[in-house]
Amino acid sequence: MAEQPTNLVNGSPVLFRVSAPRTLRALSAKWLGHEIVFTFDPERHDWFALAGVSQETKPGSYSLQLRGEISMSSSTSSSSSLPSSPDAVASDAAPVTFEKKIMVGRQRYPRVLLKVPGKYTVPSPEDQKEIAADKDIKADAFKTETPSRQWSGSFEPPVEAEISDVFGVERVFNGTVQSTHQGLDFRVPTGTVIAAVNDGTVLLAQPLFFEGNCIVIDHGQGLLTLYLHLSKFLVKQGEVVTKGQKIGLSGGTGRATGPHLHLAVRWQGVYLNPAELLKMKLP
Repeated sequence: MAEQPTNLVNGSPVLFRVSAPRTLRALSAKWLGHEIVFTFDPERHDWFALAGVSQETKPGSYSLQLRGEISMSSSTSSSSSLPSSPDAVASDAAPVTFEKKIMVGRQRYPRVLLKVPGKYTVPSPEDQKEIAADKDIKADAFKTETPSRQWSGSFEPPVEAEISDVFGVERVFNGTVQSTHQGLDFRVPTGTVIAAVNDGTVLLAQPLFFEGNCIVIDHGQGLLTLYLHLSKFLVKQGEVVTKGQKIGLSGGTGRATGPHLHLAVRWQGVYLNPAELLKMKLP
């Protein structure tokens, strides 16, 4: 078994790879309270799954609890071994389990001071109604989980630009701690073309109070990417998009100190570091 990155920290995505000598019809796992479904890689003859570690996870050793279904027709071997490839013709299967301890290290994140218009830190009653409505809209979008994997291969940057703010920063707006920066900011002027980082389906494409013009793309198996503060939409809700497709133009809408693109990665309700996902070599 192997994982990428090799030095896993809080806030990071992770790619698990599992291989073993017996025929496997299916493989799943439980990791930090999340359910993971693995996909077979015919080129490497092993199984892979993309998962993550929340920023709040403390350093320590955590159990990855694997559950496989072995074809009854496959040759016998050690009961602790996991199989290596699917058997499409087998009519029944025997369960097998395996547990692997994974170390999670600590990543310390900085704090920054920011100035924004007062309505974004002390919203009016009218703004509070809009914020509450937005919360319901986002909750409805986020609960959508496509069971099948839609992403394919490595994730690509949405734009070629310098990074202006990183993931995990504690943000102090107008002297008060308001939030943790749960994304990656690209320094781009208004009107810059923004591309989808991988294949998926548009779950949301509409203006929101804090996020401004916002697009959410579902990549399958609980993995979403969010594109905030846009000036224009080039896709609509329900549209299937491909990696590199133009989806919008950058801007400074919502709670923003100026024009930029905020890219966020959300996996099963947990925000992950987009910079780490963009560096990973994926099947």
